Amino acid sequence: MSKGTISWFSNSPHAATGYGQQTSQVVWRLKRDGFDVAILSNYGREGGNGVWVSPFGDVPEYGRGFDAYSQDVTAINHVHWKSKFPNQRDVLITLYDVWIMADKYKELNVASWVPVDHAPVPPKVLEWLKQPNVTPIAMSLFGKAEIERHGVESLYVPHALEPVFKPTYEIEGKKTRDYMGLKESEFVVGMNAANKASGSMHRKAFAENLLAFALFAKDKPDAVLYLHTDIFGAAGGWNIPTLLQACGLKQNQVLFVDQLGYRYGYTQEELAALYTTMDVYLGCSYGEGFGIGTIEAQACGTRVIVSDFAASSELVGDGWKVAGQPFWDAAQASWFNVPNVASIVAALEEAYKAERGVSQKALDFAQGYAADYVYDEFWKPVLERILK
Repeated sequence: MSKGTISWFSNSPHAATGYGQQTSQVVWRLKRDGFDVAILSNYGREGGNGVWVSPFGDVPEYGRGFDAYSQDVTAINHVHWKSKFPNQRDVLITLYDVWIMADKYKELNVASWVPVDHAPVPPKVLEWLKQPNVTPIAMSLFGKAEIERHGVESLYVPHALEPVFKPTYEIEGKKTRDYMGLKESEFVVGMNAANKASGSMHRKAFAENLLAFALFAKDKPDAVLYLHTDIFGAAGGWNIPTLLQACGLKQNQVLFVDQLGYRYGYTQEELAALYTTMDVYLGCSYGEGFGIGTIEAQACGTRVIVSDFAASSELVGDGWKVAGQPFWDAAQASWFNVPNVASIVAALEEAYKAERGVSQKALDFAQGYAADYVYDEFWKPVLERILK
């Protein structure tokens, strides 16, 4: 007997994105537990409908619409899916920015797993969450507190990761440092961040992070920066080599991910090996709705450096949090937080002096975000609530 009908609106599980990973994790568990679940893709399933082959059977996947955020088809697709199961409880679960949502959902039961990466909650986000047919599900404790500060009740489910993220030491049968062309003695600072910008603003703080590394590495010939990103900004980002030159970084100080491999997707096992090789993960940004890379790195035993703002503040089991100052985001009518370059440099200095190798403290902390644990402890009671 079905437990209810669920339409999951987000990136396709075929997409190698953070939202794509969360879609995969939750949806196959929903399928396993007896829900009639379909995926409503807004990225990663173009050109028509299909299926995603989960470990517990095929899951129907509705393709992306003509609208950039699939707002032309999302409500229609949910109505179509739930019509197949009359008299069942149903819910549309959204995992995406809610400020893009159109006025086509008022008659639907909606639960929004919502990123909050500003303070206060942007007005358009709050307007969506206040609707009587919408149940907010914060993905961070920061987000929950910000939503509830405005008198709106919010549930809470953090993002999670599969057990593939663990200390891993080889890629294609080679030691990871050999595979990457690194010496064992080199101190590796790693970034894994999407290169997408909004004009002169880059939420992942590439300018601040790279300038801080340049200042830190001036007297450290053994320091190497590994950049796991699209270096030319093909998806609307920046030209990273130009920025590196402006920061005064030399070619031998920076290692880029193989761009062909990045485009076609490293496996999660390979990504775990890359995280394990880092001596510290550098993830400072203007604001994170969650920031799954921070947990992925720690699950591989790597210490982290992140901004002391938004979700990042609560995600440090072993590492350093850096100070910043408010930055007005006119598009969202709220505040981001720019990480302070000097504070990043100081954190890098501390990481350089710290013991190297796998951090048990980081490993233990990351277990609190294990996918099975998060599903059992958080998703199950939330599902009961939103499908009552």
